[in-house]
Amino acid sequence: MTHYDPDAERAAREWLALADVADGAGTWAAAASPFRDAVPAAAWARSLDAARAPLGSVVKRTLRSAHAVSELPGAPDGEYVVLEFDTQFERKRSAVETVTPMRDRDGSWRVSGYYIR
Repeated sequence: MTHYDPDAERAAREWLALADVADGAGTWAAAASPFRDAVPAAAWARSLDAARAPLGSVVKRTLRSAHAVSELPGAPDGEYVVLEFDTQFERKRSAVETVTPMRDRDGSWRVSGYYIR
C-alpha cells in the first residue's frame, strides 16, 4: 500500500457505514462536491439501494489496497485515494468494494466514487 492520508480512509469508512444502513441521502450529503454536482440525491439513493439491497448486510470488510493518486479517468486532477475492500455480504460471499475519497474544495476528504464488483 502506498503512503496516503489516514483521514481519507476514515472518510471512506464513515461513508461506508452510512451505505451499510441504506442511508442513501446521508451518503449523498457526505459525498464530495463533484459527486453531488454530477448526480441528484434521489437518483443516487435509488442507485445505491439497487446495488446494495440484493446483497444483504455486510458480514465482514477488510482493506485490500490503498493507493494515493492525482489523476483518475473522467475526473479532474486532484488528491484521491483509491481504497479496495474485500467485502463479504449476507448474500454475496466475495465482493470487492472500491471507494475513492478525494480532497474536496474545503480541504476535507469526501467520497467521490463507489463501485462494487
